Amino acid sequence: MNAVLSPQPPIFPHQHETARISPSRSISPYNMASRKRKADDDNDDMSVSPLSSPALPSRPIARPSKKVRQANDDVAARPLSLPRLLETLDNNQLRTVLQTICERHPDIGHEVVTSAPRPTVTCALDILAGYREKLRAAMPLGHTNSDYAYFRVRQQLASLLDAISDFTSQFLPPLEQQTNVSLQFLDGVTKVIHELPDWENQSHRHHKDAAYDEISAAWALVITEAAKRGGGFILHTGGWDQRLAKHNQQSGGKLQQAINALTHEVGWEGHNPITDTPAPSGRDPNSILNQLINGTYGSPVRVGPW
Repeated sequence: MNAVLSPQPPIFPHQHETARISPSRSISPYNMASRKRKADDDNDDMSVSPLSSPALPSRPIARPSKKVRQANDDVAARPLSLPRLLETLDNNQLRTVLQTICERHPDIGHEVVTSAPRPTVTCALDILAGYREKLRAAMPLGHTNSDYAYFRVRQQLASLLDAISDFTSQFLPPLEQQTNVSLQFLDGVTKVIHELPDWENQSHRHHKDAAYDEISAAWALVITEAAKRGGGFILHTGGWDQRLAKHNQQSGGKLQQAINALTHEVGWEGHNPITDTPAPSGRDPNSILNQLINGTYGSPVRVGPW
């Protein structure tokens, strides 16, 4: 009865038999959280960082809230400020704007006139030179004094003559107190008049003739004023009498009014550049100017019959 059961040999799977995959167990979030807490607890026990110490709790860093700008704020239409607008204007545009404002508001125009510095001789002559260059640029090629050229440049010629008249009045006494400054301007502006075209048509020459008449009267006014200051000594020391004589010769004797004033007021003893004859002396041979020229100024005056 006691039969011995022979042990059965183990049964191994065949080599080519596909291994059975055991079904995966579902892992619940509760189990994952438990394992994570357990791992965190283990790490807390092993960590020696002061951040994990209960004495130094971790504090969040407060950051300032960033103001969010809307894109529409950057592209909003707005006009340029006054300083930025003035940067875009050139000299001509600035003058036009300023002139328009002064015409609309006469009180502002008066303030500009009284506050602006007086123009210098160099500045005035440079402006006249600009008008002269515009006249030359408008002159047609091959025509210098014909009727065709005259009608082509009539506008530029009128602008130059108006500028000459305006600036000449600015440098005359009593507006200009320094005689030497007046003479410097008259010398320069007379050279500009010399360069005006000599038109073939006699009726067109009245522009240049009128300019000579005006500048001759200006010379006479300055000479008369200079004669009141030291007997006109500045006219001789600066050589202005010789310059005026040269201008009169170049104009064809059209500055005779200025020559007469020089002879009458100062006693000019030069030669007439037109006739090459001695000019008449002044009325008073004992004037300060004649004494300075003769070297007798300041000499002792004799008293008595001897």
